[in-house]
Amino acid sequence: MGAGEKAKAKIEQAEGKAKEALGTALGNDRLTAEGWAQKSKGEAREAKEKAKDTFHH
Repeated sequence: MGAGEKAKAKIEQAEGKAKEALGTALGNDRLTAEGWAQKSKGEAREAKEKAKDTFHH
């Protein structure tokens, strides 16, 4: 997995998780949904990179 892409994925997941938690704490469904979507996008990016690593070895 490329270090840059791995870092982007982890940052995206962390930001999404924080947004989701803040939205939940504030009762803001829109912010919660945005956080969940961002976290999921980071997880998908990480999975894609892991798959690329698997097929390159």
